Amino acid sequence: MKKVEIFDPAMCCSTGVCGPSVDPNLTRVASAVYSLGQKDVDIKRFNLANEPAAFAENETVNQVLQEKGADALPVTLLDGEVVKVGEYPTNEEFAEWLEVRAKELTQKPRVRVSVKLD
Repeated sequence: MKKVEIFDPAMCCSTGVCGPSVDPNLTRVASAVYSLGQKDVDIKRFNLANEPAAFAENETVNQVLQEKGADALPVTLLDGEVVKVGEYPTNEEFAEWLEVRAKELTQKPRVRVSVKLD
């Protein structure tokens, strides 16, 4: 099973709904990561503001930060190798790397709610 790790810049949360305006790219990535997690894909995000140790302990990410600075974030690793620097993967890239259909990453979750009317 392939493993994806995304090292985010410092931000209040990974959803993209905080701050003065909604960041549609962050909401897309959050949705894709959620969908991939539901498919048991090994995918994790690390926020520099909340998990600085993850950045310091990962030699690959640490090297990217030393060479390019914090503007290199986000950094995406696929099986420990850098595959994207400075921007988030597209849904098509996630699909290619993880052998899923990009369309699956934009589907809304299906939830059944039972309502009993008396």
